[in-house]
Amino acid sequence: MILTNVLRVWLIEYDPMHPQRFLFEEMPPATDQRTKRSSTSMPKLRFDAPSQTEHHAQYWNNLAQDILDRQLHKNKLNRKVAKNVIMFLGDGLSIPTLAATRVYIGDESTELSFERFPYVGLSKTYCANVQVADSACTATAYLAGVKANYGTIGLTAAAALGDCQAQNDTANHVHSIAKWAQDAGLATGFVTTTEVTNASPAGVYAHTANRNWESNGAIEKDGFDPNVCQDIATQLIHGPVGKQMRVIMGGGRRQFLPTHETDIDGIRGKRTDGEDLIKHWQHHHSHHRSAYVQNRIQLLETDTERGELDYLLGLFSSKHLPYHLDADERQIPTLAEMVSKAMDILERNDDGYFLFVEGGRIDHGHHYTQPIRAFDETVEFAKAIEMARSRTSQDNTLIVVTADHSHTMTMSGYSSRKNDILGVNNGQRADDELPYATISYANGPGYDRNVQRETRLDLNRVDMRDKSFAFPSTVPLGLETHGGDDVAVFASGPWAHLFSGTYEQHFIPHAMAYAACIGPGRTSCTTSEQS
Repeated sequence: MILTNVLRVWLIEYDPMHPQRFLFEEMPPATDQRTKRSSTSMPKLRFDAPSQTEHHAQYWNNLAQDILDRQLHKNKLNRKVAKNVIMFLGDGLSIPTLAATRVYIGDESTELSFERFPYVGLSKTYCANVQVADSACTATAYLAGVKANYGTIGLTAAAALGDCQAQNDTANHVHSIAKWAQDAGLATGFVTTTEVTNASPAGVYAHTANRNWESNGAIEKDGFDPNVCQDIATQLIHGPVGKQMRVIMGGGRRQFLPTHETDIDGIRGKRTDGEDLIKHWQHHHSHHRSAYVQNRIQLLETDTERGELDYLLGLFSSKHLPYHLDADERQIPTLAEMVSKAMDILERNDDGYFLFVEGGRIDHGHHYTQPIRAFDETVEFAKAIEMARSRTSQDNTLIVVTADHSHTMTMSGYSSRKNDILGVNNGQRADDELPYATISYANGPGYDRNVQRETRLDLNRVDMRDKSFAFPSTVPLGLETHGGDDVAVFASGPWAHLFSGTYEQHFIPHAMAYAACIGPGRTSCTTSEQS
């Protein structure tokens, strides 16, 4: 009788906003409708710390003191000129993605390589005409220093999406930090896991009123003349910035080949003008020490370390590079391998270099609500950053890591430490007495399989670690959308402290240019700040 009264008091005092019952024995099923919403429970569960040392206050005190030492070291500001600048862009790398990836590779306390960088800030990602940005207008912001309209690249907000004439008007053009670097004598290059004509890398070299105008055929389909508004692939090969790129690596062979030709994978090109732009690139650089490679073996066999190569074009897939989880290691290089080869070439320039690196398929994993792909791509992204930081000096090389936008993925519930991030929440059932996933999305393709049915899908009956499993989403959409929240910025090297705080996304290239003494704005070489 006493126990029964205790249980009754427990149910009355239970706070559904701060649940605790999942820490104890499973409760009997609720019979009163008023208590049903508070009756969710799981079998008895012990929430143990990963190690016995975490039971002691001294463990946490020591950890905090170590962090304090690291923070105090920031007082030694590095105000030297950044000879080299490397920008790493994790497409769709939201802050929840960072947190979930830590659990994916270890536990909640794990640090990704760039999370150890001394300076961290927040970037506001909205674009000129939208609350939630795409990868085109954001590329214009973080590379050219100007907020632009959704779907446009390298143009001011005076140019609307799909306005061919506005694209052709050079008064609307804005130039990226890559051009600023080239004008100052720096070597430039970019590496991506997407097509090299995709929105993020296109921000390095292109001006287009529509991110989808990757080949001339796409412009013609929209009813415009590609001789008036030039396609992105043509700008990469023939444009003033693109043709000076020392390194171009990624996917997207189809954008450079005519429709009557197939590439080594047997996939036809998309160009309707009959031009083979890959041959154009080879002709342009025939008087240089140059190489065109199409697979990982060819790339690794290319001698980039002894100074025998000045220009490198690597197109490793007809479309985007396969996800790392799906890639044939004989055909597809890792992001770290591509970055390493790029650095071999760029480092030989005595005046320094600017390198743009995109981990582009983090974004795609989220769009399909397949977080295992997004997390694995994040791991590969972190490996490339760790490699780059380890082989460069913090005295003269600024590395900035950020994202263009976030996603609607969230990590929720009250699971125990080290619970499988790709599994069900092990601390609580939902009100329908079914388990729910720790990872879920606000919208996307996961709705149909998980929600649109008489009862929700029982996640204990499916393999949630299947690479193609679409995680639950609340709103039905063919593809999940981006999120509008701020994204993190991590910086290490000269003037890295400029990237602390909360600021507009388009501030980023201005700060990088300030550190490197390039570009049309104020720099550390033209002000008294350096002293």
